[in-house]
Amino acid sequence: MKRITTKLFINGEWTEARSGLRSPVYNPSTGEQVADVPLGGREDARLAVEAAHAAFWSWSQTPAEERSAILRRMYELVVADADRLGEIMTLEQGKPFREARGEVVWGAEYLLWYAEEAKRIYGDIIPPSRPTQRIFVQRQPVGVVAAITPWNFPSSMITRKLAPALAAGCTVVVKPAPETPLSAIALFELFAEAGLPAGVANLVTGDAAEIGREWLDNEKVRKISFTGSTAVGKYLLEQSAKQVKKVSLELGGHAPFIVFEDADLEAAVDGLMYNKFQNNGQTCICANRIFVHESLMDPFVELFAAKVRELKVGDGFRDVHVGPLIHAKAVEKVHEHVRDAMDRGAELVLGGHPLTEGDLAKGFFYAPTVLKRVTPDMRIYHEETFGPVAPFIAFRSEDDVVRMANDTPYGLAAYIYTRDLGRTLRVSDRLEYGMIGVNESALGYVQAPFGGIKQSGMGREGGKHGLDDFLEYKYLNVNF
Repeated sequence: MKRITTKLFINGEWTEARSGLRSPVYNPSTGEQVADVPLGGREDARLAVEAAHAAFWSWSQTPAEERSAILRRMYELVVADADRLGEIMTLEQGKPFREARGEVVWGAEYLLWYAEEAKRIYGDIIPPSRPTQRIFVQRQPVGVVAAITPWNFPSSMITRKLAPALAAGCTVVVKPAPETPLSAIALFELFAEAGLPAGVANLVTGDAAEIGREWLDNEKVRKISFTGSTAVGKYLLEQSAKQVKKVSLELGGHAPFIVFEDADLEAAVDGLMYNKFQNNGQTCICANRIFVHESLMDPFVELFAAKVRELKVGDGFRDVHVGPLIHAKAVEKVHEHVRDAMDRGAELVLGGHPLTEGDLAKGFFYAPTVLKRVTPDMRIYHEETFGPVAPFIAFRSEDDVVRMANDTPYGLAAYIYTRDLGRTLRVSDRLEYGMIGVNESALGYVQAPFGGIKQSGMGREGGKHGLDDFLEYKYLNVNF
């Protein structure tokens, strides 16, 4: 694997943090340190904003065709380097290499999609009130965007934010998660190679509190785009209100996966396997509460558990299905949820413990786990577990399961398996979620608006709707 750059990228230059300090990066499969990166702070964050602000006017005035060509070149370079980028992701994040490479290619699709959307930012001509009047509505870039990205999808969450921002004519400052900075750095190497002008996109690794504080306080930052925990999202929203910054938030989820009695059993099991164990359950849209009609519960769990037993857990560079959790605290949280459920009467079908033997001893591994008879008095029923645990809850009626599914402050994703079209429409209308999969367990498509409601966030990423949060409306009333 090609040597990994470990510097900040500000105003088109690779540089060290002003503090001179660095922060370690660990491989969650082995617990070993694999690199260190600059521990950027407030001054670095400010310099990145200054660079983005200085570049904004020129970039916003760059013809859409030119912005499009650069985005397309970025896409081509990322796809061509997908193997190396996947290896870097597996090294620092742990997911199996084929899954990591798949994320890189999928994430690159946002660059290609918005390369085209850059040329389709239309305005309006509104019928005037007088013959000597013309009313025009333009859509213009909001300005400097601060993008804060998570560790669970360290490549695609950058491209999903950066691509529409650049397409709209915005300039960007990015802070990746401290657990996974190498994937971000590797992307920025390619962005620079693609011909992105200096200052248009900047990368600062380091102290989340200091960097975030600068971007919240800095009036030159006009938009915050954040993917992460609900608690942090609420803080960013509160602080952004002081300057009335635009904010888009993709926060926590607690997705219900509903299997009705008329569902295709095998299709539902296969869909749940993909949904639950993608990234080892460390996704905001994975099934956290699995509601199965009581008449189908036993055969469903039996078939599902049989498939779970076949999963191979281990280092992502080996032939495995499931990698590690991100760190020791993640393992502890998952185990606490499982123990709490069992203490309160849940039935353990399989799993239920950390994996600490042999090659897994030094990493952060947890056995894929299946629980039955989960009830509302358990933490796992109400809290996002973020790990490889499948909790099953039986239901009797459509009304009951809709009520239970909506019994959460979150509203990101939900899933329904049924062959009844009428039920599909009734239940979809009543479910309080921003995205719903019907006989489908994958929701991250580049052409579709990704996002939630309630405490799962605001704004959308992906599709034509993903441009909206990066644009402002300007109304011109021209009299002649």
